[in-house]
Amino acid sequence: MSEAHSNLHRSAWGDWWEGTRRTDIWWTLAWFDIVLRYRRSMLGPLWLTLSMAAMIGGMGPLYSSLFGTELSKFFPHLALGIIFWGFFSSMVTESCNAFIGSSNYLKQGYFPISMFVWRSMARNLIQFAHHIVIYIPVALWAGISLSWSALLFFPAFLLVLVNAQALGLVLGLVCTRFRDVTQIVTSVMQMLMFLTPVFWLPESLPGRAQYILWNPFAQMLDLLRAPLMGGVSPAFNWWGILSWTAVNLVLCSLLFAKYRRRVVYWL
Repeated sequence: MSEAHSNLHRSAWGDWWEGTRRTDIWWTLAWFDIVLRYRRSMLGPLWLTLSMAAMIGGMGPLYSSLFGTELSKFFPHLALGIIFWGFFSSMVTESCNAFIGSSNYLKQGYFPISMFVWRSMARNLIQFAHHIVIYIPVALWAGISLSWSALLFFPAFLLVLVNAQALGLVLGLVCTRFRDVTQIVTSVMQMLMFLTPVFWLPESLPGRAQYILWNPFAQMLDLLRAPLMGGVSPAFNWWGILSWTAVNLVLCSLLFAKYRRRVVYWL
C-alpha cells in the first residue's frame, strides 16, 4: 500500500496526531507568514507592539473618564482586555480560512489538515507574544502586585489553546464548504466584542444584565485577566469554560472524523 493511500485511510485520531507532531512544518510556516507580512519593513513585527500600544494608550484615559473610573484601576483592565480580545478574535476569524489559505499545499499532496489549523494558531501566538509585553509597563505603572494566583493563568491559557484547536477545525471545515460562513463569523465576533467586558467593567452591569457574562468569551477573558491583575476568577467561570470545552471537543471530533477527507474537494 502506498504511503498516500495509507495516510488517507488513517483514523481520525492518527490524522490529527500526525499533523500535531509536525511542529517543524507548521511552526516554520507560521514564522514565515509573519516574516513575509513585514518584509522590507524597518521595524518588522515590532509594528504589532507599537500599534497595539498606541491604541491602548489613546483609549485608556478616554474610557476611564467616560466611565468615571480611576485610571490606575481601569488602564490594566482595558489593556489586558484589548490584548486578549485581539488574540481571541484573530484566532477565530483566521481559522475560517485555515484550509482555504493553504489550498496550494493540500492540492499538491497529502498533508494532515490539523497541521494548517496549528499553523494559524502559531501565527497568532507569535502576534500575541508581541502584544503581551505591553502589559509589563502598564502593570508596573498601575502598581499591580502578583501573588501565587497568577499561576492560574497557565491552565486558563491551556484551555484557550484546546478550544482554539477544536473550534479551528470546526470553522475550517464549515467555512471551506460554505464560504459565506466566514462573513457571518466575522460579524458575530464584532458584535461579541461589545458584549464582552473588554472596554467596560463587569461590575458596572445592572443585575438584570448579568446574563451577558455567561458569554464563553467573557468567561475566558476573566480567567486570563483576573490572575494578571492580582485576583482570582470565580469558580463558575471555570465550570462554564470546562463545559464549553467538552461540547467543543465532541463537536470537533464528530465533524473531523466525518468530513476531513472531503476538504481537498471543497477547495
